[in-house]
Amino acid sequence: MDETRYPEPLPQHVAIIMDGNGRWAQKRHRPRLFGHKAGADSVRVAVETAREVGIRHLTLYAFSTENWQRPGLEVKGLMGLLKNYLKSELDNMKKNGVRLECFGQKYRLPDDVRDMLDKVIAETRECSKLRLNLCLSYGSRAEMIGAMQEIGRKCSAGELQPEDIDDQLFSDHLYSTGQPDPDLLIRTSGEQRLSNFLLWQLSYAELYFTDVKWPEFRRDQFLEALEQYAGRQRRFGKTGAQVEE
Repeated sequence: MDETRYPEPLPQHVAIIMDGNGRWAQKRHRPRLFGHKAGADSVRVAVETAREVGIRHLTLYAFSTENWQRPGLEVKGLMGLLKNYLKSELDNMKKNGVRLECFGQKYRLPDDVRDMLDKVIAETRECSKLRLNLCLSYGSRAEMIGAMQEIGRKCSAGELQPEDIDDQLFSDHLYSTGQPDPDLLIRTSGEQRLSNFLLWQLSYAELYFTDVKWPEFRRDQFLEALEQYAGRQRRFGKTGAQVEE
C-alpha cells in the first residue's frame, strides 16, 4: 500500500476488540502478562495510526466486566499496565491532540488507577484531533440497563413521558453520548463474536475479523482493515441501487 495514501472513505469511528494477548504469549511459552505488555505496544500503534489517517473516534475494549473473574494476579498485572500506560502516554496525548474518555464502571477500578485515569481525562479535555475511548470494566448489557434505569427514574419523576423514549434519547443515556456510532468494528485473533461490546452502538457497523492476534496487529494490519471497509457498500436497510443514486 502507498505510504502516502489512505483508503477512502474512512470511518469516522473505529471500535476494536483487542483479543489474543494471552494465546500469543502462551504460544511463546511465556506468561499471559507478557502478552498483555506486548498488546500495550499495539495500543500505541493503533492510536497513532488512527490519528495519522484522520479517524476521529477510536474505542478500545480494554477490560470487560467479565474480566474481573480472571485470576487475581492477572487482574492486578493488567491494572498495573493500565496505570503505566496512562502515565507514560499523557504527554504524547496532549502533544498529538488525543482526548481520553472512559466507558464503563470506573468506580470498580483500583483507587490509584482511577486517579490516574481522571488526571489524563482532565488534562486532555481540550484536545480535539482524536477521541480515544477506553472501555474499562465495561459491559454493554450493564450499560443499557443503567440507561433504562435512569430513563425510568426520569419517567417516575415526571421529567419524561414514555412517549418521549426513542433511539436518540436512549443513545443520550449511554457512555457514548455525543459521539457517532462506530462505522467499523475490528476483532483480532480469529474469534467472531461481539462479547458484550457496544451492542446498541454497533447496530449498523461493518464487522472485520482477522486471525492476527492483538500483539501483532500493527499499522499495516490496521490499514488493511480500513482498505476492506472502504470497499464495502453501507446500505442502512436500502437497496444497493438506492445507495448509488
